Amino acid sequence: QVQLVESGGGLVQAGGSLRLSCAASGSNINLNVMAWYRQTPGTQRELVATITSGGSTNYADSVKGRFTISRDNAKNTVYLQMNGLKYEDTADYYCKAERTTNGIKYNYWGQGTQVTVSS
Repeated sequence: QVQLVESGGGLVQAGGSLRLSCAASGSNINLNVMAWYRQTPGTQRELVATITSGGSTNYADSVKGRFTISRDNAKNTVYLQMNGLKYEDTADYYCKAERTTNGIKYNYWGQGTQVTVSS
């Protein structure tokens, strides 16, 4: 089992920055892709950014050039540096981790951290 704990959310003015962290813990952690998603009330959770264990990244078009995902494999932690925040970035942000065990893929989610951008 893997537990994910996000931190770093908060209230920030438009144009400001925040850094989200997601720390994974548990036994036999060997995580593949880690990702950040976000969700606003009444909408589906949307993918923000992904990063593989080798460091390859992918971003939603809406955050390209403003957000940077990174990970520290030694600490089992993934980060999301968010710069140039916009009002529309306001959402609950969730960390997801994938692990493959005996050929079966498991997904784990954190509890979420709230980001509010004031205009």
